[in-house]
Amino acid sequence: MDYTEAFTSAVARVRAEGRYRVFANLRRYKGQFPRARWRTPDGDVRDVTVWCSNDYLGMGQSACVTESMKQAIDDVGAGAGGTRNISGTTHYHVELERSLADLHDKEAALLFTSGYIANEATLATLGKILPGLIIFSDALNHASMIEGVRGARCEKHVWRHNDVAHLEELLKAAPAGAPKLIAFESVYSMDGDVGPIEAVCDLAEKYGALTYLDEVHAVGLYGLRGGGIAERDGLLDRIDIIEGTLGKAFGVMGGYIAADAVIVDAVRSWAPGFIFTTSLAPSLAAGARASVEYLKSAHELREKHQERAATLKARVREAGLPLMESETHIVPIRVGDPVMCKRLSDALLDDHGLYVQPINYPTVPRGTERLRFTPTPLHDDTMMDELVEALEEVWTRFKAVRAA
Repeated sequence: MDYTEAFTSAVARVRAEGRYRVFANLRRYKGQFPRARWRTPDGDVRDVTVWCSNDYLGMGQSACVTESMKQAIDDVGAGAGGTRNISGTTHYHVELERSLADLHDKEAALLFTSGYIANEATLATLGKILPGLIIFSDALNHASMIEGVRGARCEKHVWRHNDVAHLEELLKAAPAGAPKLIAFESVYSMDGDVGPIEAVCDLAEKYGALTYLDEVHAVGLYGLRGGGIAERDGLLDRIDIIEGTLGKAFGVMGGYIAADAVIVDAVRSWAPGFIFTTSLAPSLAAGARASVEYLKSAHELREKHQERAATLKARVREAGLPLMESETHIVPIRVGDPVMCKRLSDALLDDHGLYVQPINYPTVPRGTERLRFTPTPLHDDTMMDELVEALEEVWTRFKAVRAA
């Protein structure tokens, strides 16, 4: 077999579909987020404004986070030294897990190296712990959840996105005595809609199912203490397992689950994705804990974040651009074609110094390609003026479709 040709062909197919991705070489200015420096393919360095970061509150630049990380490095050095089971558990990890458990009003929490691994490892492990488990997964769940469900190697059913009537049909048809798990998200990050948490909890109680809620795009951002949509809606006690990330609103890196102590202990003891992985660096754990604790009492920052998102949506709408309406902080603008999506993105960066990545298949279904903007409390009115003017210019120049 010609291996080189196989790999070359695989990349060529992606290019032919117009969805080949090019990573922008960015270097942020500490303390000046969302400003950054972009190193062009020609080697030039230009100032840009970042409009697509999942560091939703700019906490990756916060002094309380960076100082905590630097202090941890000064105290204990760089790496954790191994897996949590052997030599990689430190006081920083223990304190962060306590902080996360408190955030979600749960008995315990467990750290993973990313939100992706937290989902994949936990869901796959639940299939091993619960013989005969049936998983009911929302159709728009994240790839990490899909991989976790696949790894569980158990019966699964995919229910239509946010369609609780369809979910009940599937639950009703399942054996009454079988263990069941409903896996879904609170904020769906590409469309910005919210899962029907209360209705799902009602069905879970009715049919004897566990609930597994991915809150990665909500932790830090919703609820009086940043505990997510479940906290905002007063439903924390009805969710069995909450999964979150430390790499978005908290501005650092890592993932976690929070649940009853016995559930956490079982996953800790059985999940290969936890057992055999080197633990987070102590500095990351220290920075994440500082961020979590800070945001528990920084509700005004969350309010400012919501105001900025609402303001950008209004300006995009007024400009007649194809805004995809959302009920959260996500601001997607529909393009509908992968080639056009990249063309618009490239022009915004090259000609206007505005960085936003095109969102194409497989992240979103074909035909729904979009530019996805994530305004933060640090994006001021002047930045929004620059963005909307640039969007109008490139949309007109390339004759992009304006109907959402």
